[in-house]
Amino acid sequence: MASRAMARTKRKEQSEYYFDYSLLFIVLFLLGFGLVMIYSTSSYEAYQDYKDSAHYLKTQLLASILGLIAMIIVANIPYHFWEKFAVLGYIVSFGMIFLVKTPLGIKSHGATRWFRIPGIGLSVQPAEIVKLCMILFLACLVCKLGKNVRTWKGIIIMALFAVPHAVMIKVVTQNLSSAIIVMGIAVLMVFVADPHYKKYIVVGGIGCAAVAALVFWIVTSDTAAGLSFRFTRINTWLHPETDPTDTGFQTLQALYAIGSGGIWGKGLGQSMQKLGFIPEAQNDMIFSIICEELGLFGAIAIILMFLMLLWRLMIIANNAPDLFGSMLVVGVIGHIAIQVILNIAVVTNSIPNTGISLPFISYGGSSVMFLLIEMGLVLSVAKRIQLKEV
Repeated sequence: MASRAMARTKRKEQSEYYFDYSLLFIVLFLLGFGLVMIYSTSSYEAYQDYKDSAHYLKTQLLASILGLIAMIIVANIPYHFWEKFAVLGYIVSFGMIFLVKTPLGIKSHGATRWFRIPGIGLSVQPAEIVKLCMILFLACLVCKLGKNVRTWKGIIIMALFAVPHAVMIKVVTQNLSSAIIVMGIAVLMVFVADPHYKKYIVVGGIGCAAVAALVFWIVTSDTAAGLSFRFTRINTWLHPETDPTDTGFQTLQALYAIGSGGIWGKGLGQSMQKLGFIPEAQNDMIFSIICEELGLFGAIAIILMFLMLLWRLMIIANNAPDLFGSMLVVGVIGHIAIQVILNIAVVTNSIPNTGISLPFISYGGSSVMFLLIEMGLVLSVAKRIQLKEV
């Protein structure tokens, strides 16, 4: 009798733990919608290049399946298990950046940002590994620092640990957007860990003023056009119509797609800009095709889905059993939020073109696999929230 009573009590305690089905549904919806849009966006180009209109869809589907398997595995492992690998992941991810300079490196569109895994033929972008490992490492570091993370010393320590990876991503792989995301994740995690926000407002104001002054100098300088590739991008951002056949081509074509979609869009699969006008539209510019085919309605719907995703992540972060779990989710929030904002801002020409993908939707095997692994970590944290705490 006593053993049966204990078993019933154990089952009751286990049933009181939480699983976020809403988060799972949103992730699966975005993943499925991304596959549909990748096929719609890339079928013409895929047939031209590979004589197979579903080439990009098949590749992304394989990466998505592998990512979902990894997500399920990670979700069923207690998230504290990964804490012991935080330092190792930090070091290994740094070393992986340099693999692009070995014979394993894959060059595409003038940049070498991937390396191939021998034997299985899969290509991996080390910047995606760095993002995941940085979230894990900084979450551990916040716990180790404790209240010291609220001091200037703690803030500097957190920033210094993120800087080497960000710098090497920029220098070695020429991937500025991923370097920005890595630093953005670190900044957001420090900001959330420290309840004293006034100093961040001051630092943020100084930083914005410095960036504004730099942009003003670039724009007004007589030699701005020849300073560097990055400066040229800023000029293209401000005046894309001055070079419609070269540096401003992609931006203008994306804006044409957005404008021609209207409120309701032309209909799924009916885009004209994807027919060779927007180069590799299935990648960074997929949001423009969403606007063209599904209109303003479709664009707002996808933005709302991302907002719902971030809202669910915030609920999990607020109710996490401990600081480590909370900071893990905060890091994932930073990753997704920054990437979504930057991608939509680039497509709409609100900021200079940085070449950044839209999470779960843009074509990219490495991106979707590691995003799903991050979702597995979040679900692992969520599973250990008791219902009475939610």
